[in-house]
Amino acid sequence: MTKFHALFNIFGMNYDLVVIGGGAAGIFAAVTAKAAHPDWAVAVLEKTAVLLSKVRISGGGRCNVTHACFEPDVLVKNYPRGGRELLGPFHRFQPRDTVLWFESRGVQLKIEADGRMFPVTDSSETIIHALLDEAKKRGVEILLRQRIVGIEKREEFEIVKKEEESTFARRLLLATGSSADGHAWARALGHTVQAPVPSLFTFNIPTSPLKELSGIAVDPVEICLPGSAFIQKGPLLITHFGFSGPAVLKLSAWGARFLHEKEYQTSLIINWLPELSEEKICRVLIEFKREYPQKALIAESLFKLPRNLWRTLLGEKFNKRVGEIPLKDLHVLAHQLHGDLYQIQGKTTHKEEFVTCGGINLKEVNFKTMESKVCPGLFFAGEILDIDGVTGGFNFQNAWTTAFIAGCN
Repeated sequence: MTKFHALFNIFGMNYDLVVIGGGAAGIFAAVTAKAAHPDWAVAVLEKTAVLLSKVRISGGGRCNVTHACFEPDVLVKNYPRGGRELLGPFHRFQPRDTVLWFESRGVQLKIEADGRMFPVTDSSETIIHALLDEAKKRGVEILLRQRIVGIEKREEFEIVKKEEESTFARRLLLATGSSADGHAWARALGHTVQAPVPSLFTFNIPTSPLKELSGIAVDPVEICLPGSAFIQKGPLLITHFGFSGPAVLKLSAWGARFLHEKEYQTSLIINWLPELSEEKICRVLIEFKREYPQKALIAESLFKLPRNLWRTLLGEKFNKRVGEIPLKDLHVLAHQLHGDLYQIQGKTTHKEEFVTCGGINLKEVNFKTMESKVCPGLFFAGEILDIDGVTGGFNFQNAWTTAFIAGCN
């Protein structure tokens, strides 16, 4: 028994390391720390009765473990916040290392067409079992339904619990995600916290004339938020409530704070034909009018857009022979196809997509160790940091990387 254990054994449970938070970052940090220091007493405290809840629902229950982007310089470009700070950590533990970690424990991952990586079983339970089996093998103690009411720091950390004895730790790692409790504890230990706001959400467009086309996807489109520098290009999905798809999710991530400040009431511009200039679109329309004046423009999908979308975008105004359509109206149509205006009136966040922008101020963390610069012995990992990635496995990679570095240190 160490001097530390002897001194505090009479007051309650004591550990070399306590991790608060039983999600991906918390469990991974705990098993990494235990692997690096087998003689340590390591515990994970989780407030609910369920571990790894986000892992379980990620990717529709398949778990999007990481992304097949193996160049750190490229990888960091997928993080609206925290990319610069993650560059060094990704040189130490990146998606290739994540793949090797799981493969060495019998879990094979596969790469899908868009670069996302899933277990070949297509089941998040495969990932959960691998993590919890490793925790059991290493001797990590896991305590559920932990009602923590406060954390105090003297020579050690005292984790004060409701109706239970305190837990003491020489080192403390917070991996509490976007939890308000985690942010409050960090503030009490001297940290500043960037207020969390939603990221990775879809747009509600109640006035959209396209809602009846729910399920139609267009790839690529280019979308932007007027009055900002935020623009994204990629697949867009029309839904019964507005717009979703990778382009929308990425735009919501990069523009998270802008959209929050606008209270999710702002304009959205869609360029349905980003590969063509407005002038080129107009030339195609005029050429069609000259060569086929007897044909109905609405019946011809000139730009390979989905037929129902093309018909809806044109409307009754263009439901006649193209020869009867004035040139000025074709110019208006070209402008619309290049910059179609919609009004965002709210957002919809799905559980598997839910990520927050905000968290611990990154200037207060040493990214070589993930240790606090203001409270020695305090470490962070995962979404509690002001780091968030776009959809596609990048947020889990942030969890694996920061947890690994914290655990090693």
